[in-house]
Amino acid sequence: MTELTTLEGGTARLDAELDALAAALAGRLVRAEDDDFDEVRALWNGVTERRPAAIVRCATTEDVRRTVLLAAEHHLLVAVRGGGHNVAGTAGVDGGLVIDLGEMRDVSVDPGARLARVAGGARLGDLDAASQEHGLATPAGVFSDTGLGGLGLTGGIGWLRRRFGLTCDNIVGATIVAADGSVHHVDEESDPELLWGLRGGGGNLGVVTEFVVRLHPVGPEVYAGFVVHRAERAMEVLHAYRDWSADLPDEVSSMAVLGAAPEDDAIPAELTGQPCVIVLACVTDPARGPELLAPIRDLPDPAADLSGPMPYVELQQIFDADYPNGMRYYWRSVHLPELSEEALRRAVDQTYRRPSALSTIDLWHMGGAMSRVAPEDTAFGDRSAPYLVGIEANWTEPGDDEANVRWARACAADLDDLSTGREYLNFPGFQEGGPATLRAAHGEANYARLRALKQRMDPDNLFRLHQNVAP
Repeated sequence: MTELTTLEGGTARLDAELDALAAALAGRLVRAEDDDFDEVRALWNGVTERRPAAIVRCATTEDVRRTVLLAAEHHLLVAVRGGGHNVAGTAGVDGGLVIDLGEMRDVSVDPGARLARVAGGARLGDLDAASQEHGLATPAGVFSDTGLGGLGLTGGIGWLRRRFGLTCDNIVGATIVAADGSVHHVDEESDPELLWGLRGGGGNLGVVTEFVVRLHPVGPEVYAGFVVHRAERAMEVLHAYRDWSADLPDEVSSMAVLGAAPEDDAIPAELTGQPCVIVLACVTDPARGPELLAPIRDLPDPAADLSGPMPYVELQQIFDADYPNGMRYYWRSVHLPELSEEALRRAVDQTYRRPSALSTIDLWHMGGAMSRVAPEDTAFGDRSAPYLVGIEANWTEPGDDEANVRWARACAADLDDLSTGREYLNFPGFQEGGPATLRAAHGEANYARLRALKQRMDPDNLFRLHQNVAP
């Protein structure tokens, strides 16, 4: 017997309907009694454990369409899962139905047109591997197991952001299943308004089973900056980082990370796990790397300098070991109009307050190509802030949940009066900010356009568990 939670908060027993769906699928229906249920339902963030009543592991757009029709007919509470890496855990739902795209990972590259067709469950590593065979890439995140869908629909900042923009800026087409089961093939000519909404609108409009993304010449090698300094020199290094990043060409994307020194043969063993500041960068033209990174690499007495040419696919995987499946995460963010002395002082102070040595405060340098897109051109909204502070609480033990979440929230609150008031919606905490956070992120005009699109695509608000702009 399988009982599923409905949108109204009741339950529906649908054994016969689920059996019929399972028989029609090219993929597979997984229920609680199946041996691999716990493995299939597991999300990346161990804090956000969910126990759905049923999971449909879709293999085709038709599988998605059939599942959406069942969910709509019976008013089921439904979650959509791409890579399953949303920090807020929206890829799962207690008692409801999960539409899981994780088996749909095909990537097809047209090198002549510089386009890739990417299935809705593909990870960044899938796209990188296929596109780098042709010396091409699309801007994406910095962790290769992230799903392209969840990342791109909500923005997408990574090593190529200043050269080629956000992930969402490079979505040029999509196949999406609406709440009524209709399948829409979207591009700039067929439905420019829906394509606009998919560029940063947050995955609230339907189930995207395929993306078409623009590719750019990148690699196979880039120049990676990786300079480690001891924590007592944090303010000096951050001053230098602020001055250096203020006048960089688009081909350099960088960040300064306040956290703990990683374990590496090139880093003194006594520094491993101790507070430090790390300046990281990607220069898309490896020949210019030494020249462009010289001001930050020439600072005196670094603890280690691991900078040098690196295959782009390896740079994309450089953080993979730091974010394993099942660890515990709570991430927030604020945008800053400048790296003021007070902002830097507060960030350094909060670094020493973090309960977990795995946690970091990341100062992302924005600007470049991503900032030259007008707020109304995509649903993502305003990009004018030159810096983003990513506040990452990362820890291992369930008993430490409260302390780590409290620290990240306090850190965000500490920087709030210095910020622009916007958060990056891929670092949303547990979405506790609600509609106010969405309005601030998208802007009021964009929020109104998203509401109109939601009314057209999902008037009954079936897809409500992601960043939900209600109809």
